[in-house]
Amino acid sequence: MKAGIVGLSLVGKSTLFQLLTGSPSPPPGSRPEARLGIARVPDPRVDALAGIFSPKKRTWATVEYGDVPGVGEGQGSALGDLPALRGVDALAHVVRAFESETVPHPEGSVDPLRDASVLDLELILADLATVERRIERLEASIQKAKTPEDVAERELFLKLKEGLEAEKPLRELGLSDGERLRLRGYALLSEKPLLVVANLDETRTGDADANLDSSGLTAFARRPGVALVAVSAPIEAEMAELDGEDARDFREDLGLSEPGLDRVIRTSYDLLGLISFLTVGEDECRAWTIRGGTKAQLAAGAIHSDIERGFIRAEVVPCEELLAAGSLAACRERGTLHLEGKEYEVKDGDVINFRFAV
Repeated sequence: MKAGIVGLSLVGKSTLFQLLTGSPSPPPGSRPEARLGIARVPDPRVDALAGIFSPKKRTWATVEYGDVPGVGEGQGSALGDLPALRGVDALAHVVRAFESETVPHPEGSVDPLRDASVLDLELILADLATVERRIERLEASIQKAKTPEDVAERELFLKLKEGLEAEKPLRELGLSDGERLRLRGYALLSEKPLLVVANLDETRTGDADANLDSSGLTAFARRPGVALVAVSAPIEAEMAELDGEDARDFREDLGLSEPGLDRVIRTSYDLLGLISFLTVGEDECRAWTIRGGTKAQLAAGAIHSDIERGFIRAEVVPCEELLAAGSLAACRERGTLHLEGKEYEVKDGDVINFRFAV
């Protein structure tokens, strides 16, 4: 999974990227540029299973984040040309919900809903320019040779143009899977699922829900393909400097059930309909990312194409059952480990051993 972190200037976007990925801060005075980093998806099941199997290696699922320079009103067209945003599965839009005397807001006031709406419109306008250019090329091609493929694509792009001119992001047009597949190569940003990350003042984390409601972001996030999560970058930065127990005590003092960074990653996962299945053994305990609803044979391909091609059966046990039993042998005795065929729909937290022959 790959997500692009976007936002206006001075919203804490790059700080969030650094905290998520562990990337160092750029040198003072350096020119803003796009950066890529990897974040580990928090999954306590990997550690719990490692306690049973004592593997040589533990591997968590990951998310690749791309951080791009902040944009201002009227600058959104530049986003479509940034390599760091090509091929992203989702966008994480960091909006500023904190006041600061030392870091004034570029617009003169803090208004999270305004900022969320401004960037959404910038994405729409960037996509509209891309769509109009594609329509021009298609019409020129159709004049030379009217192929059914070009005619069908022109109809789709005219549909996109109509929606964008009505200031609707493409994620709200109800596109079919086939239409989305046809658009995959065009880097249309308003078609991507959108995670709005509200960067709160550190004094407002205790009443985050009320803050999001009053700002209008909760209502904004009810739109199709949009999700919302709140963090406080200063608190997350302070917790990152503490060891595990001190960080936990700090969160409890603030009334936080988990790190905000974990919520960002998990909400990104949920927004895209992703789940994790697990594999275990003495060599490695590992989480693998697939889309919800994936069948067993296709899930095997996440590990290796040979396993998918030579799929025979999948030995499956829910993670909680394995942890309760303490071993795969005990699961067999209890009848909680079962054999499944290629049409089995993998569930989040399934521990799977694939039988295959090539």
